[in-house]
Amino acid sequence: MAFKTGVAERDEWSYAPGVGVGPLRFGMTVDEVIKSAQILGQTKISGCALDHAILSPTSKVEVHRRGVAPSAPAITTYGSQAAGQFCIAADAVHGPQAAYDGLPPVAHINARRRVP
Repeated sequence: MAFKTGVAERDEWSYAPGVGVGPLRFGMTVDEVIKSAQILGQTKISGCALDHAILSPTSKVEVHRRGVAPSAPAITTYGSQAAGQFCIAADAVHGPQAAYDGLPPVAHINARRRVP
């Protein structure tokens, strides 16, 4: 199933607490993340400096949608050699919708909030 927004059709991925989002699973190696993320688009890998021994060295994988002008990553993941993938972040605008138990995400805009 896919959600339609004003710009483009977006994939719907399922979210399972403690398991993963869509084809991405916690504990995957960087190579497994890249292979799984190729269904969405092009990947970019970079390193991160963290002060925690269990998480160092940490890799950051950004996935950009195919055919879309340069924009924010659709998905960003973080993982280490010791722990595997430990963070999956889907961009609210560019990434797939992450549904939980078939329920789409819900957003609330606070009308009282002042925007500069």
